[in-house]
Amino acid sequence: MRIENPPRKPFLARGSGVKRCPDCRLPAEVCICEWRTQVGARCHFWLLTHRYELYKPTNTGRLIDDCIAQTRIFEWSRTEPGQDLLDALNDPAYAPCLVFPAGDDYQHRMLDAEAVAEGDTRIPVFIILDGTWRQARRMFRHSRYLQHLPVVEPQTDRLTRYKLRRSKVDHHLCTAEVAIALLEQIGDEMAAGHLEGYFERFNANYIATRRRWAKREPE
Repeated sequence: MRIENPPRKPFLARGSGVKRCPDCRLPAEVCICEWRTQVGARCHFWLLTHRYELYKPTNTGRLIDDCIAQTRIFEWSRTEPGQDLLDALNDPAYAPCLVFPAGDDYQHRMLDAEAVAEGDTRIPVFIILDGTWRQARRMFRHSRYLQHLPVVEPQTDRLTRYKLRRSKVDHHLCTAEVAIALLEQIGDEMAAGHLEGYFERFNANYIATRRRWAKREPE
């Protein structure tokens, strides 16, 4: 995973003592790198990632980078966004929009994902705020350099199948599931299916190792 404006210092995630694959970050015994291939999609994804997420092995944003070509990852900063991100936002070749649930105070900024993908000659870009729900809300509200962008809410009946972190709300999808929902929404079933298959393997393999560790723990 290449981060375009890398963090000032690494974040040591819980479980950092486990022997992990340096690429997929799963425990080495359940590495999924042999299934990692990229496909093209009708849109690009830019992940604006909270610094606490960058090195967490449970982060699913990097699965998008593994599977969907032209994905870019930027570290989020409230006041000092990287120049690479600012240049990308100002590039006339792209039609970027933020992915976030609809809200009354920014209803004038809301667009349909289909309109972004089909109603513009520029390359459609979905910017996903990659962090916990609480972090994502802060990123959305406090990043002034994003306030001019249109906003897209994924329209899906999906319930989360992500089991590695607790969520009180089933419709709060993880980052990879958000990308899958958007790909389905714009009719890119091939890319959606490819990412979903890789996500399902990641989810299942990680859960399996957690169960093994639990059995090894003394009673």
